[in-house]
Amino acid sequence: MQLTAFTDYTLRTLIYLAIEEGRRATIAEIADAYGIAENHLTKVVLLLGQAGEIETLRGRGGGLRLARPAAEIGIGAVVRRTEPGLALAPCLGTGACVITPACGLRPVLAEALDAFLAVLDRYTLADLVGGSRGGLARLLGLPASAG
Repeated sequence: MQLTAFTDYTLRTLIYLAIEEGRRATIAEIADAYGIAENHLTKVVLLLGQAGEIETLRGRGGGLRLARPAAEIGIGAVVRRTEPGLALAPCLGTGACVITPACGLRPVLAEALDAFLAVLDRYTLADLVGGSRGGLARLLGLPASAG
């Protein structure tokens, strides 16, 4: 199992904004910090805004910031929203398999996926940033006041 780049960029964007909650950032700033394309982040920001996890502020002094405290943004919920194809095999999704009625693989894969999501559900964005705000800020080239 591998998370998509979209989910990766979504989590990275949230981490960036959580380093110093309330600070506004731009798509260009975040893209530059991670070395990824702005057009990819534009799609991420649209989804995060629609989900109510970030605020997008237009005009002079605008930018992006968390809409809710980092402690209220669950990682499991973010991954579920950004990974439409979480089914580990076609029989767990919409696909059919001729042996599904008698196969023992389906319940094992379903249990594994449930365990994976249960672990993610135990963590929030605040947990991902935790006590490493200062280190993250330095690595991402944020101002000294961040963290």
